[in-house]
Amino acid sequence: MALPESEYRPDFPLVTRATLIADAVLVPAFFAFMYWLVSGHVPSSETRFVVLWGAAGAACLTGVFWLALQMLRVMWRAQRNASKKQR
Repeated sequence: MALPESEYRPDFPLVTRATLIADAVLVPAFFAFMYWLVSGHVPSSETRFVVLWGAAGAACLTGVFWLALQMLRVMWRAQRNASKKQR
């Protein structure tokens, strides 16, 4: 579904330096937190498997976090643009 011409602004970038920096900080921090949380629940006594499955679980959760963060940014921008149009 394409956006109507009035809502699409090609002059306004969707990805800025600030969003890239925020992603570069938040996503690895979330991965580290999830790894710390998930690795304690791996049912193995071998360190190699704890690291492997802890990282695999944390990677999946981090991917979902990244997607949710992007959707949140899109919704904030849409709400901000909608409120500017009403004024």
